Amino acid sequence: MTPLRPRVRRIPLNAAATVTVVVCLFPVYWMISTAFTPSRDIQSADPRLVPRAWTLDHFRRAVGAEGFELFWRNSVLVTLGAVLLSLLVALGAAFAVARMRWRGRRQFILMVFIAQMAPWESLIIPIYIISRDTDMLDRLPTLTLVYFMITLPFTIVVLRGFIGTIPPELEEAARVDGCTRTGAFRRVALPLLVPGLMATSLFGFITAWNEFAYANFLIIKEQDNRTLPVWLSSFQNTFGTDWGATMAASTLFALPALVIFLLLQRHVSAGFASGAVKG
Repeated sequence: MTPLRPRVRRIPLNAAATVTVVVCLFPVYWMISTAFTPSRDIQSADPRLVPRAWTLDHFRRAVGAEGFELFWRNSVLVTLGAVLLSLLVALGAAFAVARMRWRGRRQFILMVFIAQMAPWESLIIPIYIISRDTDMLDRLPTLTLVYFMITLPFTIVVLRGFIGTIPPELEEAARVDGCTRTGAFRRVALPLLVPGLMATSLFGFITAWNEFAYANFLIIKEQDNRTLPVWLSSFQNTFGTDWGATMAASTLFALPALVIFLLLQRHVSAGFASGAVKG
């Protein structure tokens, strides 16, 4: 019996991959399509994959909505603050776990994994009570700290893996040449960690940028301190949800994460330590 050619054998896998991509991307396409569809056609009894007509009215209403610029700024400040804090703390913790041997190291790693697996939604009530008792409700720094805690365990785990792939001989050679431990890490290992830093910062950005529950529960009275995910729920009128403006706002909301992903994907997938000790 003649064996199947490689191309023929790949047909089922390619078909499954194509179906998966279509299923995953169709909601995104429908969101963008609805954002450009006139209001009279959005809830038509005869929906179409391609709109009969195109309009920018929904985007104008979304951009012109009250608080758009303010909530956009809030989301940027909270997200960037959480990501930078997470990278700074996780870098030191990951280096200590990957390069040093100290009592309690295994227990620390176990605690980090447990924190990573824990559903953060279950901590909403305790965090709310703590924030209320410490007079930290309705403040952006509170959200920044919460997002920092959410992204920190994953960042430590990922950076630990990246640091573990960098041969320690490189740092040892730099120390022989006169560098301190910190100097050797900063000059030798840190440049090789750029892909890892990119990957973790991308995850942290998407997590903090999209988070809704904490932003909705911790920012109650001060409406000016709310973020974009909460703002997206505000497109209501006396007749129900303004789906056109909601989809347009959701499209604008998704753009920063998409742009950052496109900018960082090359660095994330790069092989950064291949053959580093050869020669």
